[in-house]
Amino acid sequence: MDALQLIDGWDAPGAAAGVVRDAGVVATHGAEEVEVPWASVTKLLTGITLLVALEEGTVDLDEPAGPPGATLRHLLAHASGLPIDGSEPIAEPGRRRIYSNTGIELAAELLEQRAEMPFADYFQHAVVTPLGLRGWLDGSPASGYRGPLADLLAVGRELLAPTLVAAETLAEATSVQFPGLDGVLPGLGRMKPNDWGLTFELRDSKSPHWTGSRNSPRTFGHFGRSGTFLWVDPAAGIACGVLTGRDFGDWAKEAWPSLSDAVLEEVGPASPQVEPNGP
Repeated sequence: MDALQLIDGWDAPGAAAGVVRDAGVVATHGAEEVEVPWASVTKLLTGITLLVALEEGTVDLDEPAGPPGATLRHLLAHASGLPIDGSEPIAEPGRRRIYSNTGIELAAELLEQRAEMPFADYFQHAVVTPLGLRGWLDGSPASGYRGPLADLLAVGRELLAPTLVAAETLAEATSVQFPGLDGVLPGLGRMKPNDWGLTFELRDSKSPHWTGSRNSPRTFGHFGRSGTFLWVDPAAGIACGVLTGRDFGDWAKEAWPSLSDAVLEEVGPASPQVEPNGP
């Protein structure tokens, strides 16, 4: 794909990009074998892990978790009232969309308690091994995964055509939780509303955004401050992922949407065989 060659002009060491459909990888470009920190893209993996635990009956979305009055659903949807880092809430649950690493970490701790095993072990058995990922969780369930492009594209393919959880479970996870909540999308400003699923950020009509103008409102995914992103566009039937060695900043606010638009223009519409996920 010519579009992926745009990463060559980013001055981003170790940059790699790829596009995948549910049937397999469409194209890749760049330093595919380099293993880099995913930063907050890790949350997608942790989200899938919690969905597996949900289907197994290990946890319940509406059980109490985190600050008083909050539930696991609040934690995963960044609606618990916790700050980005810290255990003291700054709002009541369900009132504001406050992006919180701590909330994701508390969700992982709840899973540890219910499963009676370390989160990293559950994570390995539930997601890493079945998807054949080569990376590893090195630290926080909110930001600690490290791996190559192939791992990122495997996750994208899983989110296009889930094998670890039912399509209905993923559809709920990628639909708006606690509709109407305003909040700040890190690095991009206040959004009204700042819609979010269960660890999955939802594009909807947000502007500005790190995805492209050609991405459908049904696009979901996440980006990381280490210069990484993965978006899944069910309407187009593709996922696009990027890993770099250049931290997110003003450069990415222009470069990432441009790449996304170029990819969508080159790939074209989804084939009739593709069944998009989501509601």
